Amino acid sequence: MSLIPFAAHAARPHLPYPRLVWPLQITGTQYAPVAWADIAGWNDDDHLQAFSAFRTSCRPIAAQHKLPTEPKALGISLRDPCRAARAAELADGAKARAFFEAHFLPLQISRLGEGEGFVTGYYEPVIDGSRTQTDVYTVPVYRRPSNLFVRGVKPGAVGLPNKGQVFRKIGRRKLVPYYDRAEIEDGAIAGRGLEICWLKNQTDLLFTQIQGSARVRLEDGSTVRINYDAHNGYPYTPVGRILIDRNIIPKEQMSMQRIREWMDQNPDGAKELRRQNRSYVFFREVQLSDKDEAVGAQGVPLTPGRSIAVDKALHVYGTPFFIEGELPIESEQSKTPFRRLMIAQDTGSAIVGPARADLYFGAGAEAGRVSGRLRHSMRFVILIPRSLDPVARGHAMPLPDARPSAKIAKLFPQTDPLKNQQKDQAGGAKPAAPAAVAQAAVAQPVPLPEARPAIKPSRHAWRHRYHRRYRNAR
Repeated sequence: MSLIPFAAHAARPHLPYPRLVWPLQITGTQYAPVAWADIAGWNDDDHLQAFSAFRTSCRPIAAQHKLPTEPKALGISLRDPCRAARAAELADGAKARAFFEAHFLPLQISRLGEGEGFVTGYYEPVIDGSRTQTDVYTVPVYRRPSNLFVRGVKPGAVGLPNKGQVFRKIGRRKLVPYYDRAEIEDGAIAGRGLEICWLKNQTDLLFTQIQGSARVRLEDGSTVRINYDAHNGYPYTPVGRILIDRNIIPKEQMSMQRIREWMDQNPDGAKELRRQNRSYVFFREVQLSDKDEAVGAQGVPLTPGRSIAVDKALHVYGTPFFIEGELPIESEQSKTPFRRLMIAQDTGSAIVGPARADLYFGAGAEAGRVSGRLRHSMRFVILIPRSLDPVARGHAMPLPDARPSAKIAKLFPQTDPLKNQQKDQAGGAKPAAPAAVAQAAVAQPVPLPEARPAIKPSRHAWRHRYHRRYRNAR
């Protein structure tokens, strides 16, 4: 092993600056500190509900000891506030609000160049199904196939990524992209014993895949709970956007209810529309009772009205966000004030960006109606632990070196050819002709190397090579 790289590293001179702790950095994001008193609706929220949801997220966070595999802006900074929350037993909203104000700092956050974020809603559908295929229940809900592979993830791992390439194995080594929605609907993986249950139609399955979980009511009155487990590797294409682009449903009238109505009225068009979204979701059966809420990507039960899905590439599960604006909660035309402290506990393939959230509203038809009409701009405030105070870190950043004095600047004049050319043109000087410039730029010709001598091989050269190989072999 060569020691040169180590010696070079040891001989490298030390920088004149100490090791720096950089301010908070979130890709493609702008943020600004804001006072608690300037957050509209902060004092009026039910902080005890938010604290309860935060404590639920803190159960796995407080037990963390190692750094996360994917470094993010907040890292493991939530560990200390979570341990404090797990140790605290709060009984009223005032103490819960004081807890958040004591352990966190608010930052108004948005995508770079934008002033607001964007929210949608999701819920847990309750649909009819059967454990066996019948004349009524004909659409299978598949579990993850054994020939589905994601690079860098062990086969059989719980909770595969919801983005990125997915492959299937042909033979021992060859990997090809997995089947898309059309191929799976046409029976590419049928007959392998992957069916968890059966649904009435493909529309029920599509909406279950969009939401990521469902409660399937069986004919005997029992319930099967299913949750997201894997996907086939194709990016999610919103069918609602396609209907808007085709001028079938106006943008201002778009909702999940309108999509379902159109699909029910146009079965042939619905099939073609579904297959525009090549993404396909596989599920796993989870052992939850009817009283239990769905489990999010963090692995903890969701809280209706307090849990949100965020971009997991940017944010850490358990992060509190205060979301403020107006939403059509009461009806499609209403503008209900929405000012709540929400906790990041889930994610989704369509949730991309620093100020992008999917609000969880619970299970059932009413939750579906409310969540289905949400597509609104809102203001986001992220709560970060005080240990990450960007203002304090900014004060510790060194200033750039002082500008050289005028005396030093005269010794090393800086010239800008483009600026000098503009001055000459302004003074009336004619720009040089292209041919003259090209002629001036041509230097003396570079001599070519001598040609390789043309030496003919000897007729007896092969004999010498043969005898040499023979002597070496002996």
